[in-house]
Amino acid sequence: MDLKEQQAYILGAFLTLANRLQVLGDQLDEKITMKQWLLIAVILKSGSPAPALSDLAAMIGSSRQNVKKMALLLEKQGFVTLSKDEKDARILRVRLTEECMVYFAGRNREEEQFMDDLFQDFNAELTSGLFTGLTKLTDNITRMEAGSPDEEKE
Repeated sequence: MDLKEQQAYILGAFLTLANRLQVLGDQLDEKITMKQWLLIAVILKSGSPAPALSDLAAMIGSSRQNVKKMALLLEKQGFVTLSKDEKDARILRVRLTEECMVYFAGRNREEEQFMDDLFQDFNAELTSGLFTGLTKLTDNITRMEAGSPDEEKE
């Protein structure tokens, strides 16, 4: 396979694997979907106890409207609270609840097993190479989303 064929395969594999991973992840827990899990993980990794909904949407790469729908469902389940920012009422903040933290601590073993199964037979070199490649791909997507400064819009 030449380089262009490999690149086309990689793109197709990403799209297919994303769907398959979502289905597998959704089967892991009847209470929460993989996308909801991602939102909770992003909140945890955001560095803020109550990040803005718009910031979360940007981090996930989804629309504010879709993230708000997910957050509202998670709020109904008691996993997050939504509140207006104290200084700017236009900003909606999302905070994880204690119930959420306890729930996810209780399923830690299942998540670890899922990750072990997913990365079975991955050694340090393969993991590092995939990580490096995905990081570069993420940078390229970010650059493409922003548009290059010398690119003319028609």
